[in-house]
Amino acid sequence: MSFLLNFKQDLIDPSNRLSSWTVDGDCCHWLGVVCHNLTAHVHQLHLRSFPPVWDDSMSQEQNDAEYEAYWRSRFGGKLNPSLLDLKHLNYFDLSFNNFFASPILECLSSMKSLTSLNLFNAGFVGLIPHQLGNLSNLLYLNLEGYGSNDLYVNNLQWLSGLPLLQHLDMSYVNLSKASDWVQVTNTLPSLFDLRLSSSQLPFIPSTLTVNFSSLLTLDLSDNYFEKSLIPSWIFGLRNLVSLDLSYNYFQGPIPVDLHNMTSLRDLDLAGNNFNSSIPNWLYSFSRLESLNLRFNNLQGTISSAIGNLTSVIKIDLLGNELGGKLPRSLGDLCNLQYIELSSNKWSQEISEILESLSGCLSDRLEFLSLGDSQLHGHLPNELGLFKNLVELYFSNNSISGPLPVSFGQLSKLEIVYIGSNMLKGVVSEVHFSNLTSLRTLFASRNQLTLKASQNWIPPFQLEYLSLQSWNLGPKFPPWLCLQRHLQALDISDTRISDVVPPSFWNLSSQFEKLNLSHNLIHGEIPVILSASVIDLSSNHFKGPLPCISSNVYGLDLSNNSFSGSISHFFCFRVNEHKTIVHLNLGKNLLSGIIPDCLMNWNDLVVLNLGNNSFSGSIPASMGSLTHLKSLHLNKNKFSGKLPSSLKNCENLVTIDVVENRLVGNIPSWIGHGCSSLMILNLRSNYFHGHIPKELCALASLQILDLSHNKLSGSIPRCVKNFSAMATNNISNDHLNSNRSFTHYLYLETLPLESALLVIKGNIFEYGTILPLVKSIDFSKNGLSGKIPIEVTSLQGLHFLNLSYNLLIGSIPENIGAMGSLESIDFSMNQLSGQIPSSMSSLTFLSHLNLSNNNLTRKIPLSTQLQSFNALGFIGNKLCGLPLSNNCTINDVNLDKENKGSKHNGGLEVDWFFVSMALGFVVGFWGVCGPLLLNKQWKIMYFQFLDHTGYKLKSLVLL
Repeated sequence: MSFLLNFKQDLIDPSNRLSSWTVDGDCCHWLGVVCHNLTAHVHQLHLRSFPPVWDDSMSQEQNDAEYEAYWRSRFGGKLNPSLLDLKHLNYFDLSFNNFFASPILECLSSMKSLTSLNLFNAGFVGLIPHQLGNLSNLLYLNLEGYGSNDLYVNNLQWLSGLPLLQHLDMSYVNLSKASDWVQVTNTLPSLFDLRLSSSQLPFIPSTLTVNFSSLLTLDLSDNYFEKSLIPSWIFGLRNLVSLDLSYNYFQGPIPVDLHNMTSLRDLDLAGNNFNSSIPNWLYSFSRLESLNLRFNNLQGTISSAIGNLTSVIKIDLLGNELGGKLPRSLGDLCNLQYIELSSNKWSQEISEILESLSGCLSDRLEFLSLGDSQLHGHLPNELGLFKNLVELYFSNNSISGPLPVSFGQLSKLEIVYIGSNMLKGVVSEVHFSNLTSLRTLFASRNQLTLKASQNWIPPFQLEYLSLQSWNLGPKFPPWLCLQRHLQALDISDTRISDVVPPSFWNLSSQFEKLNLSHNLIHGEIPVILSASVIDLSSNHFKGPLPCISSNVYGLDLSNNSFSGSISHFFCFRVNEHKTIVHLNLGKNLLSGIIPDCLMNWNDLVVLNLGNNSFSGSIPASMGSLTHLKSLHLNKNKFSGKLPSSLKNCENLVTIDVVENRLVGNIPSWIGHGCSSLMILNLRSNYFHGHIPKELCALASLQILDLSHNKLSGSIPRCVKNFSAMATNNISNDHLNSNRSFTHYLYLETLPLESALLVIKGNIFEYGTILPLVKSIDFSKNGLSGKIPIEVTSLQGLHFLNLSYNLLIGSIPENIGAMGSLESIDFSMNQLSGQIPSSMSSLTFLSHLNLSNNNLTRKIPLSTQLQSFNALGFIGNKLCGLPLSNNCTINDVNLDKENKGSKHNGGLEVDWFFVSMALGFVVGFWGVCGPLLLNKQWKIMYFQFLDHTGYKLKSLVLL
């Protein structure tokens, strides 16, 4: 007894489970202690903790509370060596505890009587002591790490000291150094259960003389053997009942040698690269109860011979390339409870499938999944025959017509996915009449209308509901206020034009995900928002911004009518750390300054305050947002300079401050402090000075817009360093990588990263394809000098705008190398020389404006250039199509080079132009001279013009 009390002293027992272990008690009656009936020796210690099993009858909060209670009750601390004095101990179970950061004691190897040692998910770390090989009586050894590889070995030679071992589980133990794993386990003649899942096994030999032929279970899943075939020795294990080789990258056809393993009841080959059809011999496994072939490249059809799998309970073929029609013999498998056939290419009417399954399976089937396929047709009334159906997945097909009324008879149904189809018609209370077990309904993106009375009380209590694009309006559905267990709700784009009732806001604290976007909902928000992801965008909400709790992870309130200051929002509970990552307040009526309260918002990745009326300077505390990737402050009234503290935001991918009142030089720190920048948009501000050469260090830059400022100097020649613009390769989508967190459970993602760009003279908003766009816009500044030839190295550039500057010199001759260009605007400069002939090779070019320069000579001939509007060439000295002049005047061909004669020193006088010049001089001074020199004539002339103007005005009015 004293040994056990010493052992207890070093244990951490947070819930006092071992309260019965006292000095004056009988240890054989203590919790977890089992004594021998005759000798009273302690021979078993059951000290495992018990994680709860998810209970579908309880809410998420209740299940979470159960798990939290388990989490708090786990034993911890360390193992006291006094255990060694329990000489007769043969059973020791410490599973599901938390001995975090403690190693497995070597002294356990002295407990020679042990026949069963269970340390499954006990939290031990470090090297597994090889001394465990001294436990020669061990029958059962479980060291599974349950999702972590914190335990490891250098080799497995010590296993050879366990000749009686029957069960070995080292799943999630790091065995990457155990090159001897097969050879050693093959020496254990009594072994019938071997589990080495997710153990980083270094390789698997292709051949082996099998000694452990007594094996009944072999699990080598999730080891990712590199592009190998299933080793032939596995097929020699004829007694195997369960074989799991999933997620190992095995390739080729499903090996024919599996044909002889007729004892199999569970076969799992999921997550490999088998590229054959399903062989007919596989359907002859009459004992098979579970077949998992999901996520392979299987092709072809399913043979009618599948009807021979008379014992099968579960079939999983998710994520293959199977097609054609499902055989009717599938309905003959009367033991079948689980059918997963989603993400294939079935070209069949859904009614035909349900009809074939409606025989003996109508009272048996619990799980039916046919989503992401090519099914069509109407749902038949036979759907109501599947009385035991618990989960139903039909999403992402082309199923049309109404939802049958018989749907309401599926009383055991808990989870339904019928979204992204073409269902139409009215859904009424009858469709839900008996769905008392329903917990999840995902039916978004259909064209259904829900008509329920104002006092309807649904028979279900939902946890997840998504009805996006249904017609639920115009009133806010009152029955939603009765759903006391809702955790995720999406009723976006459902034509609601009402005020949200207070009883619904009272439920808001229970939500994890809430999406009411794209409706016409109005009124104010009277509560503190606390859901993890909230999307209320594109409504008519008004009043002050609601405050948020520290639990909010993503919030989109854009495109509403929120007004007033934002100070209370950012400074709410100013000392409380905010976990929000995505914040979009764009397109509202917010005003005032941004308070300097951002220090506790430093988890922000996306911040969008664009399209409001904020003023004042950008606060220096914005530099504390060190995780920030996307910053949108566009279309406000910010003044002052960009704060230098922003250089601390080294992860910035987007800076958008379009249409503000920012001044000063473009900061050079942007080039060095924001090396990941892909979008820099400073359009329509008051920046002045030169374009800093430091910007050229932004190798990832794809969009650079410095237009409508007061910049001067030349275009830096180092623009050739914009590597992302110099290639046609599509870069990694870092622009939208920050939104993956928002796609959680059943709500839609928050919006994509977007940007407003001036392209071809028009403003476009780019979202989905933004990562593909590459653009430079330096227009409407005071830039001078020549267009550097280095610009032509940007061969991935799509849009180039240098218009309205003071650029001189010629257009770079090899501009034709920029083969991706779709738009060029060099208008309103002082460019001279000819249009380069290489420009005619720009086959993607759809917009060209070279107007109002000093360009001369003939426009190069090409299908491309002659197809453009003539307005893009006017204001130059050009000729040829698309202009109306054809390069010849009085039979003088301007296309030919004028060569001087030896009589005039190489210069040929064109008297036509000389006479035009003389005529202009004589005419100008003949008319305008007297007006300038004679005051009386001048007064009479302007009086005449005024009189004529009044007459014309009178005629127009009449």
